[in-house]
Amino acid sequence: MHSSTWLARQAEAPSRQGDTRSPFQRDKARILHSAAFRRLQAKTQVMYIGMHDFPRTRLTHSLEASQIGSSLVAHLHQQQPDISRSLGLSKSLIESLCLAHDIGHPPFGHGGEIALNYMMRRHGGFEGNGQTFRIVTQIEAYTPDAGMNLCRRTLLGLLKYPVLMSAARRAILPDDVTHFRHLPTRQWLPAKALYDDDSAALDWLLEPLSASDREHLGQFSEMPTTDRHGRSAFKSVDASIMEIADDIAYGVHDLEDAIVVGLINRELWLEQMFPKLQELASALVDFDAVELTDNLFSSHHYQRKAAIGSLVNRILTSTQLVCQSEQFESDLLSYKAQLAKTEQQLLNALKHFIFTFVIRKPEMQVQEFKGQQIVMELFDALSVEPDRLLPENTATRYKAAKQQGWNSARVISDYLSGMTDAYAARLHQELFSVQPPRI
Repeated sequence: MHSSTWLARQAEAPSRQGDTRSPFQRDKARILHSAAFRRLQAKTQVMYIGMHDFPRTRLTHSLEASQIGSSLVAHLHQQQPDISRSLGLSKSLIESLCLAHDIGHPPFGHGGEIALNYMMRRHGGFEGNGQTFRIVTQIEAYTPDAGMNLCRRTLLGLLKYPVLMSAARRAILPDDVTHFRHLPTRQWLPAKALYDDDSAALDWLLEPLSASDREHLGQFSEMPTTDRHGRSAFKSVDASIMEIADDIAYGVHDLEDAIVVGLINRELWLEQMFPKLQELASALVDFDAVELTDNLFSSHHYQRKAAIGSLVNRILTSTQLVCQSEQFESDLLSYKAQLAKTEQQLLNALKHFIFTFVIRKPEMQVQEFKGQQIVMELFDALSVEPDRLLPENTATRYKAAKQQGWNSARVISDYLSGMTDAYAARLHQELFSVQPPRI
């Protein structure tokens, strides 16, 4: 599957004398050295900044996901060598996908994402995965207008939701609010999709696929309705591996952090999570819910580390390559990576536990709410006076978009979504603070 078609790039790439790296190793280097990747160090994964001095940022989360992704490929090579070989599964490729998967996420977590989606409601919406695709295909400054100019297969692996916003979005949007503070956030969750603004890049990417594969890839497992977004049904085998690595890093490693900072204590775990573990225990080989609990909440850090490691290993080693649909002609689409049923239930239970008792905790939501207001107020100010308030480069892009009749609001959205939490907060303070201005 390493055919030259899937290794093609949008723009011609300079050949460098003596460069012996594979195309996927080159992609990994471009992602690692990009400004978008570096900014992840100052974007929070979970909003408990200040609670301890080693926060898990989106950067550390991406590095952890990348390591898990690499282990997944090694496991699949070992367990299903023939299929892995025929698919051309590559550690460098999966590491690249895991490193890049979060670069489109805006400041202030999902609060920032909802804020931008609301502000972009009449201009094609906003969604973190769609923004990642936009960054790698056109924004990041490696080329004049092809972004990081990654391989076609790398781009295909970054498509978690290979459908356009106009097809995925609910038919009727909620009512506008009279004030940003009144925004009902659950109603403004974005559809998981790519922007219609980026349809040309998507067309180029899917060019090698047959017409029937392109059509099948764009299908929904849940069709959009008047009040609910649709859900795309398929993704490539590489994207499915990346998604498992991301889920394990979120479900297991974020659990570790939450225990360390005291957001989750033994009592809460015994009340909410332990019964579920006992339920699953009979279907899991050599699994002891009591021993796991004792180790997770042990006063010895090495015991907690060992428990986290064994959880990751248990879930990871249950992964298999399976056929997701007989209808696809391309092997890259007909296969997907999938966890064993009980391990998937275990991971789902951990993710649900983290979401309910960490992400949705009032202290976390206060931080997210504050960030959301900052993003909406910045967007509002910048869109009223873009020529006056946007930095020079962004203002030039904004004018060019206006002249070409393109979506100029998307330029403001690109600028804001690229900000770190601290930069957005500082700009907000400079624009709206009542303190005397610094000259």
